[in-house]
Amino acid sequence: MLVDTHCHLGDAAFRGDLAETVDRAEAAGVGHVVVIGESQAAAERAIALAAGDPRLSATVGIHPHVASTWTEAAAEWVTERVHDARVVAAGEMGLDYHYDNSPRDRQRVAFEAQLAVAAKAGKPAVIHARDADDDVAAILRNHPATVAILHSWSSGDALLQAGLALGHYFSFSGMVTFRNWRSDDAIRRIPRDRVLVETDAPYLAPVPYRGKRNEPAHVVEVAKRLAIVLGMTVEETARVTTENAVRVFGARVGGTPGAGPRTREAS
Repeated sequence: MLVDTHCHLGDAAFRGDLAETVDRAEAAGVGHVVVIGESQAAAERAIALAAGDPRLSATVGIHPHVASTWTEAAAEWVTERVHDARVVAAGEMGLDYHYDNSPRDRQRVAFEAQLAVAAKAGKPAVIHARDADDDVAAILRNHPATVAILHSWSSGDALLQAGLALGHYFSFSGMVTFRNWRSDDAIRRIPRDRVLVETDAPYLAPVPYRGKRNEPAHVVEVAKRLAIVLGMTVEETARVTTENAVRVFGARVGGTPGAGPRTREAS
């Protein structure tokens, strides 16, 4: 079994065939999908989807693109919803200095606040980092009690070293199959018990699906590529990455609804 640890299944791209998409994933060997809630509306949708299908779980958070919406009310909402049994992580949160859709100071405030919420709830934080490695690394160092998943990893050495030192998880997407991918050495530096796979669907479709809508079944291609890089079989890669997903997100992603993740102290 594989776990797609980061998928925007609530996106409008899946409205016409959502049930079929999840069934295709299961048929391909993807037993669980973590549905990302990157805004209040997206998170409520993710929770609703997870309520109707044990093969799904949810996250709740405020993405840096919409960090301007971070208010006291938003903080109360995240704090409340992160305790839902269907919610396995806080996020997607972080910093994005590439698009700067929200002012950088607002991004940092929302990011730090959500890391604190995650730590208090005993749940991991799903991190988005783009062109902001130094600030993301510094903020993560300020929150050592929070277990982080650095999603769709493609960052530089500074954030890699910080993540390794803090014992965080690194999730790889279809980017590892792209012709311009140049970070195989970084993959090999990461302990195998900290490696995860994801699609980030409907985005970042891997080869051979480039140019098409991505979906959870395609995480198999990510696992195949990681297996080559790490010198493992695909079956071993599936086993290891699923064990890692269960460790960080909790037994729900391994087929035990309601079971929570391990805390920093217990992992």
